[in-house]
Formats: sequence, C-alpha cells, structure tokens
Amino acid sequence: MIEESPFKQIGEVGHNTLLCVADHASNFVPEDIELGIDPKLLDTHIGVDIGTEGLVGRLARRHHIPAHIATVSRLVCDLHRTEDAPAVVPTSSDGHLITGNIGANVESRLNRFHRPYHTALEGMIQRVKPRMLLAIHSFTPKLATSDEDRPWEVALLYNQDDRAARHAIRLFGEQGLTVGDNEPYSGKQLNATMDRHAEARGIPYLTIEVRQDQITNEAGQSRWAMMIADIAGRVLLALDAG
Repeated sequence: MIEESPFKQIGEVGHNTLLCVADHASNFVPEDIELGIDPKLLDTHIGVDIGTEGLVGRLARRHHIPAHIATVSRLVCDLHRTEDAPAVVPTSSDGHLITGNIGANVESRLNRFHRPYHTALEGMIQRVKPRMLLAIHSFTPKLATSDEDRPWEVALLYNQDDRAARHAIRLFGEQGLTVGDNEPYSGKQLNATMDRHAEARGIPYLTIEVRQDQITNEAGQSRWAMMIADIAGRVLLALDAG
C-alpha cells in the first residue's frame, strides 16, 4: 500500500507575508480505515469543512498566499485538536456515532496523520517566515443537534492574541456582513493549530470561519478569496500602524 500524505502544500513559497492553513479541507478516508458510517456523511460538515479546499486553492493560486492543506477527513484524525484531546479521533459528531473509531488505536492515527501534518506545517512556517497566518474553516448554517440558526456569514476566532481578529471583525463588518466574534465557536476552546503555530511563536493570525453556503460553488469561493486576501492585507497595514 502506498501511504498517503495527510497534507499538501501549494503556492509559491518564498518569504511571503501571509501563509494559509486549512485543517479540515478534505473528506478523504484511507482504504484501510473503516469509520462505520454512511459514506454520504463524508460530504457533510461532519466530514469536511465544505468549500474550504476551493477557497484556499484560490488564495494560493490567484492571490499568491501559499497554503498548507489537510488531505484527510477530520473523522479519521482531527488535525485541529491537541494530541491529548478526546476528539482527536472522534467517536461522535453532531449526533452521529462514528462506530469505527470506538476503540481505535489513537497513537497510530497520531503517528500517521497528526504528527506529520504539524511537523510539515512547522517546516513551512520556518521557510516562509510569514508575518501573519490565516486559518480557514467553514461552518454549517444549522447543526442537526440544535434548533439555533447561525446568522453570521463569517466569524473570527481567537484565543489570547486578538490583535488581528479585532481589525478583521471591523473590516468584514464594513462589507455589510454579519460577523461572529468568537461565534459559533470560541477560540478559547477550539484554537489548537493557531495556539501551537501562531500564538506560541508570537505570530499574528486570523482564524476565519465562513458559513458554508457562502462558498459551496466556484463563484462564492472566488468572491471570498478576493475579500479575505484584501482584508488580510489591510489587517497587516493596521498592525504595522500600531
């Protein structure tokens, strides 16, 4: 069996001002892993951040922002969790039991997917030396396990370092968008990749959650890639201005 890499890196890598990360861009499940779920679920938000692969691909190809992109489903190994998090190999998601992960060899999944992914990201950051990181995710307009609608078109998540997020919240709002401030998730609890690779290094970052219905097609992905690239550039200018 040819071992698949849990990541791919695209875009020209030099000394770029920005670097993009997409932890949940794929719904791929290796042939030797049986999740025990209806395969159709892999095309939903529990298997992949819908639209993010196309969005990040456009940021790399059209806006010259190199990207580190996951190539395995979050249901196989959630790369946006710490190694000791119970959900790093999830046994349930939005009301669905992931029976194949019950009793799974977590250490094997970490060695095969999680550790190579983050080691490669560390190496890319060292090569690129970005002034800011962009973490791109998408969220479903409504969870199956909740009656609450999610009205935000975009949200900014952050933990301790909110320098960049505060500027971006304002700038997205100026586009006429409803912007979530640490909604629908809180970066205080769910910020593992940026905690490790941005906050720990003192690198400013934007964790951007786009509602998935905004980026399900190429037109939406192109629109959001242009807007994110523009706003990220303006955030850098604001940070430089102090």
